Amino acid sequence: MRYISTRNVKVGLTPAQAIAQGLSRDGGLLTPAFLPKLSKYALPKLCEMSYQQRAVYVMSLFLDGFSSVELAKFAERAYGPDKFDTPQVAPVHTLEDGLHCLELWHGPTCAFKDMALQMLPHLLTASLAKTEEDKTVCILVATSGDTGKGALEGFKDVERTRILVFYPKDGVSAIQQLQMSTQEGENVGVCSVVGNFDDAQTGVKRLFSDEGLREQLAQRGYFLSSANSINWGRVLPQIVYYISAYCDMMRDGKLEEGEKLNVCVPTGNFGNILAAYYAKEMGLPLGKLICASNSNNVLTEFLTTGVYDRNRAFHNTMSPSMDILISSNLERLLFAITKSDEQVRGYMEQLAATGRYQVSDEVKAAIGEHFAAGCCDDANTQRVIAQVYDKYGYLIDPHTAVAFDVLAQYRAATGDDTPALVVSTASPFKFCDNVLGALGQQQIAEGLDVLDQLTDVTGLAAPAPLAGLKNKSVRFDRFVEKEKMVDMVLEMLD
Repeated sequence: MRYISTRNVKVGLTPAQAIAQGLSRDGGLLTPAFLPKLSKYALPKLCEMSYQQRAVYVMSLFLDGFSSVELAKFAERAYGPDKFDTPQVAPVHTLEDGLHCLELWHGPTCAFKDMALQMLPHLLTASLAKTEEDKTVCILVATSGDTGKGALEGFKDVERTRILVFYPKDGVSAIQQLQMSTQEGENVGVCSVVGNFDDAQTGVKRLFSDEGLREQLAQRGYFLSSANSINWGRVLPQIVYYISAYCDMMRDGKLEEGEKLNVCVPTGNFGNILAAYYAKEMGLPLGKLICASNSNNVLTEFLTTGVYDRNRAFHNTMSPSMDILISSNLERLLFAITKSDEQVRGYMEQLAATGRYQVSDEVKAAIGEHFAAGCCDDANTQRVIAQVYDKYGYLIDPHTAVAFDVLAQYRAATGDDTPALVVSTASPFKFCDNVLGALGQQQIAEGLDVLDQLTDVTGLAAPAPLAGLKNKSVRFDRFVEKEKMVDMVLEMLD
C-alpha cells in the first residue's frame, strides 16, 4: 500500500512513513493510493470476532509492513478492559426498530476520539522503529475539546514522544478544560490559544510548514508529527467501528446481510464521517451519510450548495467539538471524488487566499450521491436532549442531540425510512450543565459538583474517568496569542 498526498500524487510513502510524518510536506493530507475492498465473506466472518480482532482484520488491509501479531498486540492494549468500560468497546444501543445509536464514548476520556487515539501511539511508535527514526517525535495537536485529552491520555509517558496540545481559550466545556489542564505525564504540555479552534488549528498547520522551526527542533533532537485527524493513523481506526457496528447489528438480527444502513454523524472536522465514507467505499452496505452540523454550518452549506465559505460569524455553542469553520478532512473527500491533486490544490489555494471555494456541479452531484446534511442550533439541541430522554429514557450529550435532530429533519424531508445509526460521540457527563438545563434544571451546581447533580437527576453514575477529576490538581494554565505559538513550542521543548 502506497500513501500519496492529496496535493501531489507523486509523493509515495509506506504506511509507516505516512503515520510517522503525519502531514505531507506540501501541506496535503496523506491518503491511500487505493481503498482495499472487503471480500464477500468478510462480514459474516467479522460477526464472529471481538472488536479487537475486527480492528486487526480491517487495519491490516492498509498497513503493509505491520504483522498481524503486532497489530493484535496493539489492539489488545488499545481496547482492553483497562481502557474501555465495556467488552463491546463500541456498543450499539437500539432505541426502537430502525433507530440505533453507536456509543463511542466508553474509553478513558469518554469521547469518540479514544477509538483512534488509544491506537495511534502504538502505530506511531512502531512506525518510528520501522523507519529507523532516531529523533524524538513531538506531537502537535489542535483541539476543539476532545482530541486534546484523547491524545494526551494516549501518549502520556510513551517513550521517545512529547505531546503539546493547543485549545481555544474559553472555547471548550469546563470539564473538557479540566481534563486537559490536570493531565498527568512527564512528556505532556497544554496551552490555550486566544481565539477559536480554527485559530489554533491554523496555527498548528503553520508550525508544520515552518522550516526554521523544523531545523531548530532537529538540532534539539526532535521532529514534528500530528495526532489530529490529518494523520492517517487517526482516520484508519475510525473505519473499524463502522464495520464493527454493522456486524453487531447483523449478529443481533437488527440487519440482514447486505441491507442498507444510513449513518448520521455529528462532525466539524469531517474525519468521523469521512471514515464512514471509506467503509462504504470498501463495500460496507451503507446508504446515506448524513452530516450533522451545529450553528457553525459551513459543512451543511457546502454539501447542499457546493460552496465552501468560512467567511462567516463563528458561534460558540453547547456542542463545542463541532465549533469549526475549517474542516481539514474534507480535503480527503475532495481528492477521493475528483481523483485530481491539481483540483484539490486549487481549492486549498483559494481557501487560503479568500476563505472560499466552489466545486463544479459535477463534483457536487458526485458528493450528493453519498452525503446529505443538516444543522441544529442550541435551542433545538436542548429540546432534543429532553425529547430523547423523555421518550426512550436514554441520555445523550449535545453533539449526539445535533445528530438526532438532523436525522429527523432528513427523514421528514425525504421520507427515507432506511434503518439509521446515530453516532454518539461523547458521554453526556462531559456537558453536564447543558444537559441539566435541557432536563429542566434551573440551578446548576458549581465545578465538579455538577457531575453529582446529573447523577441525582437521572440515576446514572458518572463515568469513572470524569468522577476521578475531583482528586486532580491543575498543572497547565498558560495561554498564548496565536502569533506566538512557535515561541511556546520552543519554550516547552527547551
